[in-house]
Amino acid sequence: MRIGRALLRVIVGVLFVGHGTQKLFGWFGGDGPDGTAGMFERLGLRPPKAHAVAAGTAEALGGAMLAAGLLTPVASTMLSSVMITAIRKVHAQNGVWNTERGYEYNAVLLATLFALTEHGPGPYSVDAAAFPRLRGTGFAIAQLALGFAGSELATSELVNAPKEEIETAPPDITGDGRPARDRAPVAA
Repeated sequence: MRIGRALLRVIVGVLFVGHGTQKLFGWFGGDGPDGTAGMFERLGLRPPKAHAVAAGTAEALGGAMLAAGLLTPVASTMLSSVMITAIRKVHAQNGVWNTERGYEYNAVLLATLFALTEHGPGPYSVDAAAFPRLRGTGFAIAQLALGFAGSELATSELVNAPKEEIETAPPDITGDGRPARDRAPVAA
């Protein structure tokens, strides 16, 4: 399984990078941050653009780390969190099968991430050279549990602003990203 783990890790990691860059930059036919934000708004994730950037970053960075076999439990946690959120917010209500927009594919990815964390990314990886003990059942269970925790946090009231609060925020007229109420007055 020396080459098999490397092949699995690289293919899954690179595809996650692609999926993340669809959200972040609109690459590979993606919607970019604004289009992804629209979808996240419909899912009740607010502020939607921040969620889109966070999900895209987790997928792109986590995917790159996974492909390199770098800190595999950390990469798997990032990716598991996004997949668990996708199941909870999009796919669970559709049942198991992908043909019905279910969570089949996400479950396969979660199982892959668990296995790569438990058995390690293989000998052709950064972890094998620098962190050879960074694998095992405990790490695999921990990354999955932290993935659930991350998903719960990302969808919680603690992180998600009520829709009314976003709609009534003063506009950002200066382009610095802060609402007008958070800026010091400008002297004339």
